[in-house]
Amino acid sequence: MQDLKQEVLAINRDLLILEEDLLFPAGTQVNVFVSIDASDYFSLDGVTLKINNRPINNHLYTNRELQALYRGAVQRLYSGNLPTGEHELVMVVTGRGPKGRDFRRAVSIDFTKENGTKYVELKIRADELRQQPTFQLREWD
Repeated sequence: MQDLKQEVLAINRDLLILEEDLLFPAGTQVNVFVSIDASDYFSLDGVTLKINNRPINNHLYTNRELQALYRGAVQRLYSGNLPTGEHELVMVVTGRGPKGRDFRRAVSIDFTKENGTKYVELKIRADELRQQPTFQLREWD
């Protein structure tokens, strides 16, 4: 019985991998991530993602997710497909800045999608000099 259970688990894992490969082929896949290194100057509430001026994802963060991000986790916000060519990615970030002020900032990046998987990260960092958060979108190599 235990052997059968192990086989079922292995088959299930293989099916999940196959499903992901079929839904998000490596040649057209785009992944967007969020990371934070600014907990002293910024408390994240939510992120809105647009690609080519089309709303893709809205995410409101729970305390548990925020604690993981503040401890160094990187969250995959979106995984999807895009055709090759030029694209614009815009992220609108909302939260609380220094002294509890409401904070809303939009950042964008133009990128070229080529054959292969594309990775883009929103990095929220602390600017010690200005005591403000900074937002940077960057492509992973």
